[in-house]
Amino acid sequence: MKKVILGFTAFTLSLSLAACGSNDTEKSSTESKETQQVSQDAEQKEATKEKTADKSDSKDKKELVDVTLDKVVDGDTIKVKYNGNVDTVRYLLVDTPESKKPDSCVQQYGEDASKRNKELVSDGKLQMEFDKGDHRDKYGRLLAYVYVDGKSVQETLLKEGLARVAYVYEPNTKYIDQFRKDEQEAKSEKLSIWSKNGFVTDRGFNGCVKEKNTAVKKATTSKPAAKQPTTPKASSETSTTTENESSSASTGETESFKNCTELRKKYPNGVPSSHPAYQSKMDRDHDNYACER
Repeated sequence: MKKVILGFTAFTLSLSLAACGSNDTEKSSTESKETQQVSQDAEQKEATKEKTADKSDSKDKKELVDVTLDKVVDGDTIKVKYNGNVDTVRYLLVDTPESKKPDSCVQQYGEDASKRNKELVSDGKLQMEFDKGDHRDKYGRLLAYVYVDGKSVQETLLKEGLARVAYVYEPNTKYIDQFRKDEQEAKSEKLSIWSKNGFVTDRGFNGCVKEKNTAVKKATTSKPAAKQPTTPKASSETSTTTENESSSASTGETESFKNCTELRKKYPNGVPSSHPAYQSKMDRDHDNYACER
């Protein structure tokens, strides 16, 4: 009887140990699978993070081109020496009030924007960056982001309330999100162009200020012609011609020339916008002076 009881006890104990062993094996297998899954998840997250970082680096990467300043045209346009030529550069994604433009008045803050732009681009290493789209507009001007010592000129103008976000055309929109943040910052603080309700519109800026007659000054302060030995009759004819030209300008009469070549035969240095021979189609750089050399 004792042998039977001992045998049964041994059998029961064996079953119990087998069950424990099976549970330990299953538990070990489950833990192994969980560890493997955690490891795979971690690897996947790391791979995703690396891809995101690569994409971010690619987006933030700037291919800057060194240029030399030739002159400042207005608040959002400059002329630079690029690839051996003098090119006009129109700032991407921004617009400033007009300070000088044919058939347009001087707008409030236009001269402020032009002056600030000149301060920025005249002090430091000047560079520009192209976007994915066209590098030139229909007027042949370069379209670019402009930097001085690595700092964005566009962002500075936007942050100081001297420019608005405008002319947004895909795919030249690399920095549009940042520019809108800069614009909103100035708008919230009511800086410059944002200080007057209704001044900034989707199509530009409202209102004008009295234009300074700089073009007339430029025309009237030109060097007098060198005196030539002439007879009284020749001198009289020269005086009459000059008087006729002055009379033509004051009475609003116009002179028409087919092109700059023809115009320069009479006016070698070109003419300002106040001159009767001025035509906007001959003012390619839109600086209120036609056919200048």
